[in-house]
Amino acid sequence: MRQFRSPLIYILGVAAVVSVAIGEPIDAAFIAAVLVLNALIGGYQEWRAEKSTQALQHLLQIRAAVVRDGDVCEIAAENVVPGDRVWLESGNRVPADLRIVSAHGLEIDESLLTGESLAVSKDSAWTGNALTPIGDRRNMAFAGSIVGRGRAQGIVVATGSATHVGQLALDVLSATGGKPPLLERLERFTRVVAAAVLAAACVVAFLGVVLHDHSVQHMFLFAVALAVSAIPEGLPVALTVALAIGTARMSRRGVIVRRLAAVEGLGSCTLIASDKTGTLTCNELTVREIRLPTGERFDVSGEGFGPDGQVKHDGQTVDSGGHPILDRLGAAAVLCNEGDLHRRNGEWIWRGDSVELALLAMAHKIGRTREASLASHPQVNEIPFEPERQFSASYHEADGATDVFVKGAPERVLAMCDWAAESHKLEQMHRLAESMAEQGYRVLALAEGTESCSLDPARAAPEPSGLTFLGFAGMIDPLRPGAREAVRACREAGVRTCMITGDHPVTALAISRDLGLASEPHQVVTGSELARMSPAEMDESIATARVFARVAPHQKLELVESARRIGHFVAVTGDGVNDAPALRAANIGVAMGKSGADVAREAADLVISDDNFSTIAAGIEEGRVAYDNVRKVIYLLISTGAAEVVLVVLALLAGLPLPLLPVQLLWLNLVTNGIQDVALAFEPSEGDVLSRAPRPPSERIFNRLMIERTIVAALVMGFVGFGAFWWMLRAGLTEVEARNSLLMLMVLFESVHIGNCRSETKSALRLSPFRSPILLGGALFALLVHFGTMFVPLGQEVLRVEPLDLTTLACLWALALSIFFAMEIHKWTWAMREHGRVAP
Repeated sequence: MRQFRSPLIYILGVAAVVSVAIGEPIDAAFIAAVLVLNALIGGYQEWRAEKSTQALQHLLQIRAAVVRDGDVCEIAAENVVPGDRVWLESGNRVPADLRIVSAHGLEIDESLLTGESLAVSKDSAWTGNALTPIGDRRNMAFAGSIVGRGRAQGIVVATGSATHVGQLALDVLSATGGKPPLLERLERFTRVVAAAVLAAACVVAFLGVVLHDHSVQHMFLFAVALAVSAIPEGLPVALTVALAIGTARMSRRGVIVRRLAAVEGLGSCTLIASDKTGTLTCNELTVREIRLPTGERFDVSGEGFGPDGQVKHDGQTVDSGGHPILDRLGAAAVLCNEGDLHRRNGEWIWRGDSVELALLAMAHKIGRTREASLASHPQVNEIPFEPERQFSASYHEADGATDVFVKGAPERVLAMCDWAAESHKLEQMHRLAESMAEQGYRVLALAEGTESCSLDPARAAPEPSGLTFLGFAGMIDPLRPGAREAVRACREAGVRTCMITGDHPVTALAISRDLGLASEPHQVVTGSELARMSPAEMDESIATARVFARVAPHQKLELVESARRIGHFVAVTGDGVNDAPALRAANIGVAMGKSGADVAREAADLVISDDNFSTIAAGIEEGRVAYDNVRKVIYLLISTGAAEVVLVVLALLAGLPLPLLPVQLLWLNLVTNGIQDVALAFEPSEGDVLSRAPRPPSERIFNRLMIERTIVAALVMGFVGFGAFWWMLRAGLTEVEARNSLLMLMVLFESVHIGNCRSETKSALRLSPFRSPILLGGALFALLVHFGTMFVPLGQEVLRVEPLDLTTLACLWALALSIFFAMEIHKWTWAMREHGRVAP
């Protein structure tokens, strides 16, 4: 995990050298232990990449039926070579990229590569050009995809890394993982802090030797003390605690953190590039609209295969038997069906093709079940669905007659119906089907009829004709509950959302309209259009477009890199193998936990446990809270460290002795301040994080506001502390006594200042201390620890401290309150300058 290690090495390395130099072996050993821990986890990044590749390789550990020496034999897929003739049948996983030479009813599930939930019908006679998207190449079968039905033969054209799934493995390995925003900011911050501290120490030591004629040895120790003052030795521990707390909070809201540094990533992202199928949608085909030949429209509620929902007409719920034609359409849907949908132990269980299950769920909502319908209408014959036929039919006995129920493609079923009495209706129905398809629906037509002669179950049934048209069922993969609201919440939080999918542009546009992402066709960019774009044109499209359809996996990766190139912090969501390269290349990769492929989860930084896009909005909130707390901890440590630097420099310029000993500085930085900064990491949300815009990607941790606050706090604590030290020496106190009181004053400064750190803009008086009991307890505990050392012989000897009288303590408390009033005045002036009002 080198990316997470590097920001800490600058601080820890300097601190370790300093600790050895000043003769503090215990502190040096502690810091060395932290460095060793970071070294032990240094190989984590490489391990993740290897796991992603292994997960992809598992997809190819399959068997294949090939023709060798004129015989069909089964061999390991790794032994398949280009030119082999491979046999495929239902249930097989395709062993290599194949050019299909013959096929019979072949349908292949290619969601592995495209993310599209519906199986693709294949045709060996189809031809196309090189720019045709993967999902539209009907004469190809791709390695790793699964044969849903039918059989075929194909010639191997690519194996191993030359296949499309192999290219995904190479993309995962070659993709330069985007750094989480916190890492980028911390790396800049730690480099600047380390360089500034060392430079300041060297300059001060040089000035002391040249201007004040101090010895080189004396000024070296002085420079070491200055470095100890400025370096926030407790920062690595405090940051780890802050991020670990953020991890726990996010897990309670359904976001599992796989990389600690990614905790605040969602809070800093400016663009979410989301997959459609399984992320924004349910990945379960659902009947959403029914249109009857009378022109009546019925809306169907509910999502997925579970039959929870209602069928409504003009806003009124339609009960079982409430509409004769609709009831007959429901009967056709369940009788001409090979799926299975039933309840077991209080849960819905299903098996079968997604189209069949969508029809069963719709029929359940109007009171029709397959079991009850078969009991009254036993099946006597059937014509199973084949892509060449474009329909399926089922024959049933009823009242001494044979009824036939048909479903299939609109143009095919309409041609089988009798329109003699209403010839004008046929054209209307064709237009209606086209209109529904333009809305993104997969349209299925249903019809019924009666056979005049009895059928022999042992013989093939005749093709139906003279049917009565019952209506159209419009199906779509619906939005997940809460997805629309989550996209709106992200927009209100200043985070832009775009959809990247391998699905058809019409379907993508229909979903994007529901989400509020896009409303017009020109707002959708297709994969073939992306293939013709230059990098500059792609940068422009990512800046303006919201929907990208028929996109290949490598194009998802290019879009992510384009977004990062124009300055976005990018979060990518996905659940399939095709999403893995983009997940790895993003600043923050977010995989789905339930439906997500192992490859996607291994490549991601965060995992959504409930597969719900709305959980991402919660992740944004918790990420921003985590980043706020990181800033609060850094501000506390840097401002108090800077105050110690001011104090030491003023003492040097005034010709006074060291105001604090190195061991006392370490006590302040590692113990009293260390306890409080860890407690500060538990601070809850201020309540307005989602109403803020995301911080600009170019913004550093030390932005203008934090620089101002650090300067004010450092000057106040440094000057007040110096003044108190100078006065005590003038009043006749010894150096030991003055240092004892000054150390107590600095501890009290920290206890008061921690209240200022709870919010950058809100008054400390508006934040109840009981709102954060851990922080209150931490501040009191740090005080008690210091008070305890003043009465314990070992503490007195190590820190050179002794108990103080109540009068002195009261005076020191009064001086410590100066930092509270100074920061309150700064918050007030900041609010007036930035917003023209007092901070709420």
